Amino acid sequence: MLELVNIFVKGIFIENMIFAYFLGMCSYLAVSKTVKTGVGLGFAVIFVLGITVPVNYLLENYVLKEGALAWLGDDFAAIDLSFLSFIMFIAIIASMVQLVEMAVEKFAPALYGALGIFLPLIAVNCSILGGALFMQDRQYSTIAEATSFGLGSGVGWFLAIVAIAAIREKIRYSNVPAPLRGLGITFIITGLMGVAFMAFMGIEL
Repeated sequence: MLELVNIFVKGIFIENMIFAYFLGMCSYLAVSKTVKTGVGLGFAVIFVLGITVPVNYLLENYVLKEGALAWLGDDFAAIDLSFLSFIMFIAIIASMVQLVEMAVEKFAPALYGALGIFLPLIAVNCSILGGALFMQDRQYSTIAEATSFGLGSGVGWFLAIVAIAAIREKIRYSNVPAPLRGLGITFIITGLMGVAFMAFMGIEL
């Protein structure tokens, strides 16, 4: 249980998708103009990462990896489908994003309109694919560990976009130099927040 908590906390703070790896920056910058849209997209990313990482873990370990099909019989034990990892991971992600898009359109049409094109673009959000590839690279031993990592990464992305959205709402009333208004000051603040999050790298978990 402690190992699951460690993986979850590391995904939020130490290995934050935005501040440690700068993954998913396009959606992060475009949708963080208001806290409302930031929260909506953040929850969508948590859901997609929390579902796709464990599903892709099962796909990797029981279908794609060399020897993963041994459960079908000895004739399948030598089959290696790992070359299909990218396309299969993306297919799983796209299907989950489509599910989220339909749910948001049905139950929160105002949020659906505010998020615009960036909701379906979660399918090509590099933080989502990055979660699946990190899971594959780190070779988690159980689906619980993969799920903990997916949820932790999603919560970390959520905190990042909500934090920058709150800051952007406040700096509208600040005297920002004209050349830096908009994305300019946002990039600077994101860099400073990334430096701040580097402090968590010194924590031993």
